[in-house]
Amino acid sequence: MALFAPVPETLSTQGFRMAKIGVFVCHCGENIASKVDTGNLVKALSDHPGVEICNEYKYFCSDPGQETVKRAIRENNLTGVVVAACSPRMHETTFRKACAEAGLNPYMLELANIREQCSWVHSDKDQATEKAIEITRSLVEKVKRNNELKPISVPVTRRALVIGGGIAGIQAALDIAGAGREVILVEREPSIGGHMSQLSETFPTLDCSQCILTPRMVEAIQHPNITVLTYSEVEEVDGYIGNFKVKVRKKARYVDMSKCTGCGDCIQKCPVKKIPSEFECGLGNRTAIYTPFAQAVPNVPVIDKNRCTYFKNGKCKICQKTCQIENCIDFEMQDTFEEFEIGAIVVATGFQIQDTSVYGEYGYGKYKDVITGLHFERLASASGPTAGKILRPSDGKEPDTVVFIQCAGSRDPSKGVKYCSKICCMYTAKHAMLYAHKHHDGNSKIFYMDIRAAGKGYDEFTRRAIEEDEAEYLRGRVSKVFEENGKLIVRGVDTLLGKPVEVAADMVVLATAIVPQPDAKEFAKKIGIGYDEYGFYNEAHLKLRPVETATAGIYLCGACQSPKDIPDSVAQASATAAKVLGLFSREQLEREPVVAAVGESTCAGCWGCVSACPYNAIEQKEIRDRNGNLVKEVASVNPGLCQGCGTCVTFCRSNSIDLAGFTEKQIFAEVMAL
Repeated sequence: MALFAPVPETLSTQGFRMAKIGVFVCHCGENIASKVDTGNLVKALSDHPGVEICNEYKYFCSDPGQETVKRAIRENNLTGVVVAACSPRMHETTFRKACAEAGLNPYMLELANIREQCSWVHSDKDQATEKAIEITRSLVEKVKRNNELKPISVPVTRRALVIGGGIAGIQAALDIAGAGREVILVEREPSIGGHMSQLSETFPTLDCSQCILTPRMVEAIQHPNITVLTYSEVEEVDGYIGNFKVKVRKKARYVDMSKCTGCGDCIQKCPVKKIPSEFECGLGNRTAIYTPFAQAVPNVPVIDKNRCTYFKNGKCKICQKTCQIENCIDFEMQDTFEEFEIGAIVVATGFQIQDTSVYGEYGYGKYKDVITGLHFERLASASGPTAGKILRPSDGKEPDTVVFIQCAGSRDPSKGVKYCSKICCMYTAKHAMLYAHKHHDGNSKIFYMDIRAAGKGYDEFTRRAIEEDEAEYLRGRVSKVFEENGKLIVRGVDTLLGKPVEVAADMVVLATAIVPQPDAKEFAKKIGIGYDEYGFYNEAHLKLRPVETATAGIYLCGACQSPKDIPDSVAQASATAAKVLGLFSREQLEREPVVAAVGESTCAGCWGCVSACPYNAIEQKEIRDRNGNLVKEVASVNPGLCQGCGTCVTFCRSNSIDLAGFTEKQIFAEVMAL
């Protein structure tokens, strides 16, 4: 069997007689050399037209290997380089840098992937070698047609937008602002703090949640470099990395923030007092004019327009009459819009808990004493509706037996979600410990599938709940919860004992699934980032770029990406801040020149490319004569926004668009060389 076939004369030499290409074959230890005959590969490419030098080495990515490449470029005046090695995602930057140091334009380099696409997927050495030769040969033909590209310089606006005022958003904002950069922090709720403000204590240290969070909230609102916009939402995002234009809608609070002192007189006098509090998960009430919780930042109330008597029938205004500051409460206030020029965006929009009513067998919504973990947090909180006492919602009595059901929605493809919500095992152990500390004679039983306690001090924490606070763990699922003789009967199975179990409980707590925000998918489309099947936002690369998105300049942190605990959210927030500050470290940003370009002379103005572009990088451009008369309208690519995906090239009916680095001639040359 012939290992390689001759290349047609028309492609191999015509127009490229002066090409001097260097081919460097890497063994990658045994990753490549064990399945590809690198000697035959070198021999085949040495005789290829235009190849000046062809070498092999065990590790070309090493310092000696890179020095070999640089020396060959200088001594042979190479016009192009092909490195037959691993994926370009791994070492393209490494070899581009080596080429640049040797005086060769870095975009005159091509990486032939003969590892992931060849040696790793073939067992027959002859066939793998033949394929490696064809892959490398095709890249030699491509590099002959490469152009010397230059990175695109983009000016950078050194102002960051953080969307979401939970602990992740606050941490990211403080880190960026602490480095001297301006931050706009947008939160849709009346106060920053997120779900962490609803917690009683935090695992694994049992620190008071408010004691940790409140100082950070105050620090954020008082920081001179942070502008906090609560009760506001991002309406539009246009532009590209370093040059975003963002429109924010500031919802009418009907209270002038610049005048309000936070005295609370208006809240005390409001006659509408029995509105279920969202912050208290319906366990407590609030008024029509309210602050979500006592430590709210900013401490300025907001009027619930849908519940306020004045907005319903035009009567009341007691809050306005009570307020001692003139015109502080303004019922004529309207939503306003403000636009900002932004250099980078951090998305920290957080999570919600799954609607547990889908589990009718657990009795949620039917029995008042079947509650969620977040309800339990509010019961255990000293600032909660029961002042920290664990009391049954039905009758206000202290429960003697509490059953905790884990995975109430998680790891359940039939009704809930397939994934693990990550934090449930830990907060259930915490709940059992808090219950034991507050009710010394109480019994806590936990139905679980697996205990997933992967984190510093986490396994020790769960062991402590079992050994010191006497939480009883029962491995198995619960099939039904029903009421009998004033008790909640929890029917399940203990798989370790291999028998069914029934527990008479006074309260049942469901560890509900963590899910994305209800509007997560719509918001992702609005700002131009990807999301998975559930609505969690996608990172650019799970391992190598975990806080970046596919849209340059937009970063992720916290539970909007996937379920996370507080330490992971804070760590990821600081990571995004580091990325943003790296972007802001220069006035001009250099980015890849692999962008599309439109041939204006042949563009028909059909706008198929405009609708096809996933990054909104193509706009309409007017061509006028010297007298200012409109000649035609054509498509125009914004190089700062274009990500080089090439979608527009395939959609162009008049064949007027080409992609730098992947032109039609280059692609055809690759194909014809096979």
